[in-house]
Amino acid sequence: MGERRPAATTTSVRTLVGPLTLAAAFFVLSPSTLLAQAATTVTCKSTGTERQMCAADTSKGVILAKSIGQAPCLLGKTWGYDDKGVWVSEGCSAVFIVGPQTAVQPEPTRTKPLQYIPNAGFLLVEGDKGEMYVRLFSYVRYLNQKGLDSSYTDYFGNTHEVRQREDVQLNKFFLPFSGWFLTPKFRYYLYVWSSNPSQGDPAQVVGAGNLSYTFNRYVTLGGGITSLPSVRSTEGQFPYWLGIDDRLTSDEFFRGSYTTGFWLKGELSTKVKYMAMIANNLSTLGVSAAQLDNKLNTTSFMLQWLPTTGEFGLYGTFGDYDWHEKVATRLAAHYTHSIEDKQSQPGTNGIENSQIRLTDGSVIFTPDLFGPGITVERVKYQMSSVDGGIKYKGLSLEAEYYWRWLSDFQGTNTAGIADIDDHGFQVQSSAMAVPKALQVYLSGAAIRGRYGNSSEVRAGFNWYVVKERGLRLNAEWIHLNKCPVGYTAVPYPVGGNGDVFHTNFEMNF
Repeated sequence: MGERRPAATTTSVRTLVGPLTLAAAFFVLSPSTLLAQAATTVTCKSTGTERQMCAADTSKGVILAKSIGQAPCLLGKTWGYDDKGVWVSEGCSAVFIVGPQTAVQPEPTRTKPLQYIPNAGFLLVEGDKGEMYVRLFSYVRYLNQKGLDSSYTDYFGNTHEVRQREDVQLNKFFLPFSGWFLTPKFRYYLYVWSSNPSQGDPAQVVGAGNLSYTFNRYVTLGGGITSLPSVRSTEGQFPYWLGIDDRLTSDEFFRGSYTTGFWLKGELSTKVKYMAMIANNLSTLGVSAAQLDNKLNTTSFMLQWLPTTGEFGLYGTFGDYDWHEKVATRLAAHYTHSIEDKQSQPGTNGIENSQIRLTDGSVIFTPDLFGPGITVERVKYQMSSVDGGIKYKGLSLEAEYYWRWLSDFQGTNTAGIADIDDHGFQVQSSAMAVPKALQVYLSGAAIRGRYGNSSEVRAGFNWYVVKERGLRLNAEWIHLNKCPVGYTAVPYPVGGNGDVFHTNFEMNF
């Protein structure tokens, strides 16, 4: 009996070892574990604004496993890949999975709740099926227009009152949701937008946005509402301007606006970018589908060249908050064509298309504007602009020239109206007096045309109170000379002549 026990024990151990070994092997060497072990990770970091390339085998695809930087990693915009490896730019830093097993998803990485990425916002949802970020942009403005003349006279001899405002407004509320669904290549950007000084006006509150699909860094196809790429400030830099939510008067006068359509955008090469759009009209705000004609006859094109560094600051901003250690430059051209009509409500003389004005501030569709019984119902709008800029160590100098021509007037007794040819420019200079904290700027603009000339000069500063872009205090003085454009959301009115002061506190995350 005593001699048999060791044999029995040995047999028992052998009996247990076999299943335990198999179980351990299955646990340790399960297919998902084996595939995860076989996958290769590549960490690629972009600490500045230039593109960084990380060599890798991308023949089977690439997965963004984890973002490890402060800037957003957006496929086709701030990261991508080709046959040489993975590239990142504009501050994107991340861990990527490459190699023959990238078709297998890694174990999901748990991120902290409400992870924050500047300009993308707070991460609300993250999973295998999609992501959702939420942002909020808003600002409080004190506006003083008491330095303006109380009236102005237009080219045709008509006198108009100028309201000299002094008030405080929560001027804008902008709440976008963005991310991807099912595949990082399919992206959405949807938002609620409110212009509080325009309470009661059409489009005072807007729900809008767009959908897009990124095939690669060369081609993104989008549809929905976005800004026509008619000038530099409508290329997508908002709200990263020198002033807070106010363009110079020449830019505001000539540009196209937000509209609905389809577009293609991407890169022709690392330093050359493009966008082409076909749309309903110059501006969709306040215009219903019932007021549109039945033609897609608005087109807009942009070509941008970044010759020295291949970028022009994070998000292509105005000014050099980024503090370029190497000289950054840009040149760009824009062209927009549109057949615009009056778009008024049936049975009224009210004009909702106020996008096209003469250089004296008159809306071109105003009944009897060019004489008794003469009313323009439709006009061909064409506008080109070229811009250039340079940035270096907190200093920036940027300029843009505009050329607009109006022709083919249709309506009542319009045969005698000659083609209208208008020109304008703007120049903006800025300096980071204290890096990441204090920016000062000086700008000027002019508009020249048959129906009047106008100009402006302005100076201001931005104080980034926590040395980040998310919070800033802005103060700006503007001297206007016969301003031909304006509305309640901007600090200058149509016909403004004199001085305007406004100060703003902005929150943008």
